[in-house]
Amino acid sequence: MAFNSIKSIFKNESIRKKVIATLLLVLVYKVLSVIPVYWVDTSQLAKIMEANKWLSFFSALMWWGLSNFSIILMWLSPYINALIIIQLLWVIVPKIWDLQKEGEQWQKKITKYTRWLTLPLAFVQSYWMIVLLNTLSTTGNLVDISDAKVILTAMTIITAWTMFLMWLGEVMTEKGIWNGISIIITAWVLSAVPWVIIGHVNGGNFPLFAGLIFATLIIIYIIIKFTEGNRRIPLIYTRTWREEKSYFPIRVNQAWMIPIIFAISLVTFPAILWQILTGDWMSDSSQSIWKFLLEYFSMTNPSWAFIGIYFLLVLGFSFFYVWITFNTDNVAESIQKRGWYIPGIRPGSDTSDYLTKVSDHLNLFWGWFLALIAILPYVMSKFMWQSVDFIVSAAGLIIIVSVILDIVRKVNAEMQMHDYSKFG
Repeated sequence: MAFNSIKSIFKNESIRKKVIATLLLVLVYKVLSVIPVYWVDTSQLAKIMEANKWLSFFSALMWWGLSNFSIILMWLSPYINALIIIQLLWVIVPKIWDLQKEGEQWQKKITKYTRWLTLPLAFVQSYWMIVLLNTLSTTGNLVDISDAKVILTAMTIITAWTMFLMWLGEVMTEKGIWNGISIIITAWVLSAVPWVIIGHVNGGNFPLFAGLIFATLIIIYIIIKFTEGNRRIPLIYTRTWREEKSYFPIRVNQAWMIPIIFAISLVTFPAILWQILTGDWMSDSSQSIWKFLLEYFSMTNPSWAFIGIYFLLVLGFSFFYVWITFNTDNVAESIQKRGWYIPGIRPGSDTSDYLTKVSDHLNLFWGWFLALIAILPYVMSKFMWQSVDFIVSAAGLIIIVSVILDIVRKVNAEMQMHDYSKFG
C-alpha cells in the first residue's frame, strides 16, 4: 500500500516537481556542511574535538557544522535565536503584539524583522565560536584573532553563508513540498543515523543494538500519539434558523521543540561562557568556580543537579512559550464575532479563561513528556554507567515525527485537490 501511495505521488506532476526540488536543495545544504572555512586547520580541530568530548554534544547543538568548521558553522541557530527573540518581544513590545491583527501582512513583517535580526546575531556568534575554539587549542589558534583582516574575513564568510542557508530554507518552502527550515533540521537529524548504526555494528553489541531499535519504535509510537492528540472544544452557531455544531481543536503539542532549545541554551551557557573567558590570569577563586561548573554542569557527564534543573527549565518554558503564542483573548473574541459560543460558557472573558484552563492542562501533559524526553539520555547514562548512543535521540525523533506527519498532511491535501480538479 505504501508503494502505491508513493507511485501515486510521483504521478502527480506538481507534487513530483516539489519533491525533486526539495531533495536537490537538501543536497545543496549537505555539500555546504562539508566545506571548511579558509585558514582553519581541520586536523587540529579534530584533536580539539577528541580532547574535549563535551564539544561533540555542543557540535550537535550547532547542527554538526562545528566538527569540520564548515562555512555554515553556525547553521540556522542565529535564525532560530532571532525567531525566538521576536516571539518573546511580542510580550514586551505592544507594537509587535498589535501586528497580529494585520493577518498576512503581520507574518511578512515578522519574517522581515527575523531576517534583519539574524544578521547581527550570526556575526556576533561567529566571533564567540572562534574565540571558544581558540581557547581550547593547545598548539596555536585555529584562526588568528589578533589579525583584524583574518578574523573579520572569517566572520564575514560564516555570516554570509548562514544568511544563504536561511534563504535556501525559504526557497525550499516556496518551491518544495513543505517548510524548508523544518526539512533542513530533519535532514540534519537523519544524516547522523547511518553513522550511529555503523558504530553499533562495529562494536558488536547486537543485544544492545536490538534493544535500542525496539526502544526507538516505542518512543516513535508515543510521540505520534502526543503529536496527533488534541482536545476538541465544542462550538454552537445560533445565527441561522437551526443550531450548527462544530469544534475548536487545541493540540497537546503546542510548543514543539522550542522549550528544549530554550532550556539547553540556558543550562549550558554558564559552562560555555566560562570556557571562553578562562585563562592563566584567573585567580584561585575563579578556578574553583570553573571546576564547580565542570563538575555540576558538564554536558558529557551531567550531575543530578544538572538533570533536575534541565527538567524544570523544559517544563517551565513549555508553559511560558504557549502563554506568549496562544492568545486566548484573541481566540475568544474571534469565536464571539463569528457567532459561535461554547456550551455552558459565557462569551468574552469566561471563554478566554476556559480556553486558558484547557490549554494549561494539555500543556502539562506535553511539558512533562518533553522534559522526560530531554533528560532520558542523561538518566540512562547514569544507570548504565556509560554513554549510550541512541539510533536517534528522543528529541530528534520529535522533530522527525512532527515534520513527516505535517508533510503527509500536506501531500494528502494536494492529492485531494488534484482529484477534485478532475471533476471541475
